[in-house]
Amino acid sequence: MRHTPIRSLNDISPRRAAVTLCALSFLTILGAWIFQWAGYLPCELCLKQRWAYYMGVPIAVGASYLAFIQQHKILVPLFIILALLFAFSAMFGFYHAGVEWGLWQGPTDCTGALDRATSMSDFMNDLRTIKVVRCDAVAIRILGLSLAGWNGLISCALCALALIGARGAWAKSHQS
Repeated sequence: MRHTPIRSLNDISPRRAAVTLCALSFLTILGAWIFQWAGYLPCELCLKQRWAYYMGVPIAVGASYLAFIQQHKILVPLFIILALLFAFSAMFGFYHAGVEWGLWQGPTDCTGALDRATSMSDFMNDLRTIKVVRCDAVAIRILGLSLAGWNGLISCALCALALIGARGAWAKSHQS
């Protein structure tokens, strides 16, 4: 099979879109796990942002398979589901980034001032029992963006790619 360069968005086939979605969504969640392994513990909002990837990766694997066997009519709804998942993920990522930048209030269970213990025994008890990773504190910034901000951008790209794949699969399913 000869590979041709992509000159426009119309050159992205449903197969290429599906395989790229599969690879990028898997690499994104793998990156999150690597950062966690390296000591950057995720907050509650970070963990919730991963849901789209936990659902999206298997759907993208299925979409890749369907693209290879050219089942374009079945492929269209999968691309639409992926687009919706990653649109939600992008909104959630940007919401979390806004919490980190202090643009709006985040969930009260992981943002804002932490209660101070009234005694040393209360403080020691808190140290043993409370494990809160704050949602409004950025663990790491890469090129000025937090991981939540990067998730928002990556999810936007994945959403766009899923829509391009849906358009291509729709066109192929309606060819005579």
